[in-house]
Amino acid sequence: MSFLQDPSFFTMGMWSIGAGAIGAAALALILANTDVFLPKPQKATLEYLEDIDLKTLEKEPMTFKAKALWENNGAVIMAVRRPGCFLCREEAADLSSLKPKLDELGIPLYAVVKEQVKTEVKDFQPYFKGEIFLDEKKKFYGPERRKMIFMGFVRLGVWYNFFRARSGGFSGNLEGEGFILGGVFVVGPGKQGILLEHREKEFGDKVNLVSVLEAARKIKPQTSASEKK
Repeated sequence: MSFLQDPSFFTMGMWSIGAGAIGAAALALILANTDVFLPKPQKATLEYLEDIDLKTLEKEPMTFKAKALWENNGAVIMAVRRPGCFLCREEAADLSSLKPKLDELGIPLYAVVKEQVKTEVKDFQPYFKGEIFLDEKKKFYGPERRKMIFMGFVRLGVWYNFFRARSGGFSGNLEGEGFILGGVFVVGPGKQGILLEHREKEFGDKVNLVSVLEAARKIKPQTSASEKK
């Protein structure tokens, strides 16, 4: 058992433990930057979206079914993760840049939020050029809600998104719930269905604007019964 008295034995042992810990940490970091452990989104059906209850943001709010947003002309809808988030404000501004083209197509731009905290929605409106509604039951964030918490801060893509938005001059705050991931939908009128469904996979994972426009151009406005005659 003389090797137990050899200092180099313990040095090698500690080095091996340290190297193992570093290797495990490196592997965890690599895996965290793949999609292996990301929550998988469950696709929404048109029927699911149609039945969602939304509220207006007036002093005396009105409740209505979400299908009213798109039943005549279709719609582009942003499910906002958190209005005070500078990444969400960046995406809102990007989507709003499409509004002139959407107006030409006769397609409205909307957003839904999952809560009203202080003046967060009001402060979000300068970035978003459409009407905003409240989805208290967070249905637009389902059918199965996905969250990103600690993993978001070790993903290189998230840090890239942080720097991109900051470099673009966007700022925000930490008010409200911001872990339930959002998304963007393009929905056609009637039973035309969901033409685009972008589910945020990580903080700052923006929808592709070209894809939004391509989907919007596929929308066929409903023809009224009187026009069919």
